Amino acid sequence: MNRRDRLVRALHGEPVDAVPIWLMRQAGRHLPGYRALRARHEILEIARTPELAVQVTTEPLERFDLDAAVVFADITIPFFGLGVDFRIDAGIGPVITDPIRTAGAIEGLRGFEAGRDAGFVGEAIRAFRARRPDRPIVGFAGAPFTLASYLIEGRPSREFAETRRLLHAEPALFGRLLDRLTEVTIDYLTMQAHAGAEALQLFDTWAGQLSRRTYESVVLPRLRTVFDALSPLKTPTIYFSTVSAHLLDLAATCHASALGVDWRVPLGRVRREVGPALALQGNLDPTALLTDAPTVRRMAREVLDELPDGLGHVFNLGHGVPPDARAECVEALVEVVHQYSASRGAA
Repeated sequence: MNRRDRLVRALHGEPVDAVPIWLMRQAGRHLPGYRALRARHEILEIARTPELAVQVTTEPLERFDLDAAVVFADITIPFFGLGVDFRIDAGIGPVITDPIRTAGAIEGLRGFEAGRDAGFVGEAIRAFRARRPDRPIVGFAGAPFTLASYLIEGRPSREFAETRRLLHAEPALFGRLLDRLTEVTIDYLTMQAHAGAEALQLFDTWAGQLSRRTYESVVLPRLRTVFDALSPLKTPTIYFSTVSAHLLDLAATCHASALGVDWRVPLGRVRREVGPALALQGNLDPTALLTDAPTVRRMAREVLDELPDGLGHVFNLGHGVPPDARAECVEALVEVVHQYSASRGAA
C-alpha cells in the first residue's frame, strides 16, 4: 500500500495493510534536533518561520517509520491575527497579557484572515510536501472552547474557574466569543487543507472541565459547525479532548471523521459505545515511552487488541510525547504497531 494512503484510508474506515501511527507532539522536546533549535529560537519564532517549522516537522520521520507528519505550529497561532498580545512561557504555556472577559474586549478583537495572519503555516505544509512527498501531513487547530479558555483565563489553569463563571453568568457574551472563534477555526483549518494537509485535527484540551449538559448545549453545536463547514473539503477530520470520558458519546456526534481518545478509556469500550462507523485514534499511555522497549511492545499490543479487526484505527498516544521519552521506546512502538497489526491481517 502507498504509505501516503494508509492514514487517510484508516480515517475513512477503509481496509489498510497495517494500522497507521503518528504521535501528538512527535516533533518535540524528546528529539535532539528540536532541542538544538530551541536553544536558539522561541517556539513561536520557529512556528512562524516556515523553513524552521519544516525542519522540526521532518525530523521525527527521519528517525522513525511514522505514517504521517504533523505541522509544527501551536493552537494559539490565530491569536496573532486577532490582535491578542500573548507569549508562550516555558513550563507554563500561553500567557495572555490582557485576558478577554468583557463585551468590549470581544468586540475589540481584530478580523482574522488565515492567509494573511497565519499563512506561514500553509507555507510550512507546502514545503513539507515538496520535501517528503512519501508521507501525508496533519494540520491542526485549537477548538473554540479551548481557545476561549486561554483567552479568558490568561494562562493555563487547573479548574478554569473564570471561564466557567463567564459561561454561566454571561452566556450570551460567552456565546459571542465562541462564535467568533468558530469562524476563525474554520478559516484556519480550511487554509491548511488548501495548502495540502491530508488530515485535520481539532484539539479541545479543556473540554473535559465541562458537565455533559454544558458541553452538549454550548460546545457541541459549535463543533458541528466547524466540522460541517470542513466537510466539502473531503479532508478527514479528528476531534481530540482529554479527561473527557464522560463526554465521549456526545463527542462522537460532533461530525468529525474520527474521535481521538486519551489513555483513560479502553478503545474497545469506546467502539462499543459509539459504533463501527466512526474511526478511533489512540490511545497508549504516553508514559510508556519512559519505560523500555519490551514494556512498550506489550502495552501497544494491548491497545491494538482492543480493536482486533483494526478497521478505522489510527494508533497514537493518549496525549503528547513526553519530553523525556526514550528514542528506543518510540522506535519499538512504531515497529510493533506496524508488525503486530500486519500479522493479524490489519484491516
